[in-house]
Amino acid sequence: MATTREEALRQIYIEVEIENAGIDFSPELYSKLDYTRYQEQIRCLFDFNFKKLVDTRLPYGFIFNSTGFANRLLWNPKSEVKIVKEGEKFFVIKGKDGKDFNEEITFFERPGYYNQKTSDGKEMSRIAQARTPKGRIFIVYSNECSLKDKGLDCLFCNINDTKRRFEKVDKIEWKNPREIGETVAAAYKDGFHGFNLTGGFVPERREVDYYIDVIEAVKENFKGNEEDIHGMACVGAPQDLAVIDQYREAGYQHIATNMEVWDENLFKYICPGKEQFCGGRANWLKTLQHEVEVFGRGKVRSLFVGGLETKTSLLEGIETLSDLGVIACSEVWKPCIGSALEGHRSPETEWHIDVLEKTYQIHKKNGFSLEDYYYTLNIDNPLSHLYMLDGQTLPWEKKPLTITKSN
Repeated sequence: MATTREEALRQIYIEVEIENAGIDFSPELYSKLDYTRYQEQIRCLFDFNFKKLVDTRLPYGFIFNSTGFANRLLWNPKSEVKIVKEGEKFFVIKGKDGKDFNEEITFFERPGYYNQKTSDGKEMSRIAQARTPKGRIFIVYSNECSLKDKGLDCLFCNINDTKRRFEKVDKIEWKNPREIGETVAAAYKDGFHGFNLTGGFVPERREVDYYIDVIEAVKENFKGNEEDIHGMACVGAPQDLAVIDQYREAGYQHIATNMEVWDENLFKYICPGKEQFCGGRANWLKTLQHEVEVFGRGKVRSLFVGGLETKTSLLEGIETLSDLGVIACSEVWKPCIGSALEGHRSPETEWHIDVLEKTYQIHKKNGFSLEDYYYTLNIDNPLSHLYMLDGQTLPWEKKPLTITKSN
């Protein structure tokens, strides 16, 4: 694969636009794809599509053929970016007849382990989802959040609405540790690297015990090779910071505690449950500091929902945490269906691109590598693609992205 730097950057910016405004295509056409070959969407935690679509199957994502950059697919019939089919080929285009952008794509192939079942007959595709071809897998142990019953949901979140709409369609339910251990082993044999364990808000003691049971079940399949697991625990800020040490001692090599919002007052308003049940914003900061002490720089992640606060505040949070050793970055806020902020608007794509570029400079200043970033994030995204554009590769990849001179 070869491309010019300008072409690769244009792809990255289109990726940001897709994250911010979705992509237009015909659901009816793509419901007829061969899903024994291509990977389908499984709404295991959040539904990020911009319009309600429950019973129609959709592909999970695609890669740009010229770079190999992986992208997830978010349907929005109002988007200026479109997928079109010409013969047997698919293209992402923007502008009349693709004047502004025109790149051939390939949908993600269905992973081999998706065709396997656990020892108790569960489909492994429902236990752990692939977020990028031969990359990390994503395990949602619980697709609900108990904060809803208390009226304290994070305002941007639609986890409970997603469960209501997709639980039966996508056959998502609670996973036991043994099922997860078997699925992780199968996925790694299929060429995947690393897993992220996450879910909705549950009581702290229950969360700790469950996460430890999961990593123990995974290790049963990696006797003598535990260093290859690269398991990441995505957890809330605990009242007792010694809990963080337990995750590391149990065998997790990476950890994530997502602040979501940096501004102190907005944190209380946007994330009322995290404020009231997890010691408040100050405890989230203490937790992240302690996680770096226990796991090391570049082994800890915290996400922000980009667009809920001013750019100045957001970048201050990213830089402050990154300087501490946390891989802090912004995910494009999508006012999700079923969230309290449904119907609101995210900032313009250029706003998010500016945050992306400034975040990349902050991360380079702090010495974070693509490998650090990869093992702490759930998916490939535009920030990881900037690393690739600058020549960094992952250990199992032989060649960096080939950049040719501009025309």
